Amino acid sequence: MQTKLNFCTLFDSAYLSRGLLLYDSLKKNSTDFHLYIFAFDNLTFEVLGKSNLSNTTIIPLKAFENQALLDIKQSRSKAEYYWTCTSSAICYVLDSFDVHSCTYIDADMYFFGSPQILLDEIPENKSVLITEHRYSRFAQIFEQKRAGLFCVQFITFFNTPESRSILKKWVGQCIDWCFNRYEDGKFGDQKYLDSWPLEYPEVHILHNLGGGVAPWNAMQYDFIFKEDKVVGYNNRSKEGFEVIFFHFHFVRIMAEGIADLGWNRLSKKVIYGFYKPYIKEIITKEQYLESTFPEYKRIYNSYGHEGVRETLKLIFKSIFKYNLIKLREI
Repeated sequence: MQTKLNFCTLFDSAYLSRGLLLYDSLKKNSTDFHLYIFAFDNLTFEVLGKSNLSNTTIIPLKAFENQALLDIKQSRSKAEYYWTCTSSAICYVLDSFDVHSCTYIDADMYFFGSPQILLDEIPENKSVLITEHRYSRFAQIFEQKRAGLFCVQFITFFNTPESRSILKKWVGQCIDWCFNRYEDGKFGDQKYLDSWPLEYPEVHILHNLGGGVAPWNAMQYDFIFKEDKVVGYNNRSKEGFEVIFFHFHFVRIMAEGIADLGWNRLSKKVIYGFYKPYIKEIITKEQYLESTFPEYKRIYNSYGHEGVRETLKLIFKSIFKYNLIKLREI
């Protein structure tokens, strides 16, 4: 088993504070890792370059983008293009650096335990690791058909011919079609993964429940928050596990002084134990970035820029106090 863990992630300045928190959490929970960060705008590249982060390689967009990506870039929204690039980013690391494997991690994740625990689960005869959404009952009704069985949040490829073959096909699929809609059995970059366990014997589905705790599955667990770790318990089986990472999908900091946590049902324990500390860290990191780098200006969402539909949703949430946190209460 290799000693150094190799990760890659991608983000722009809108997610810069979250990307730095991801890095901080990795550094806290891993003794030997390297993180390849794909900076998706100039400001991100400049700030990261001046931050002197250890255990990182910062890759500018102009070095990463190939002709195939540039050809389809204008046909995709920003989010769709980032999804399109995920598989290509993994491929870039495996092609460009002498690494045994590479694990892609989303920028809005936060580690509470060592990722080595998850990677140690991969059997010797497997060379790709994927994680399930593990939807709660309510989320499964609305999300599974559209978003798929697996989440592109923590996905590992080894530098072997079998693993690279799967990756190459996925890269091509994402170039051909990667949009924020459900169409002909596809959704973004991740519905492609639904068939992998049956199609490829090299694929391993992560068993550890601590790898992939997220808003769409948190309601099926109870949590105990300790000083140095978080322990979860399956509400049905009572199986206990250490939370390795939480995926803070959709968190939006609003200029009006509110944090929006999305639409998945969340318990008070999850909101107080996971979300409030994370949002507090985002705000602290934003303040640090503004005070340290004159070129950086914090980017918060605003009701006025959300469009009529999204503004009505936020008004609904405000009336029923659903998944909204007042920043002054953190």
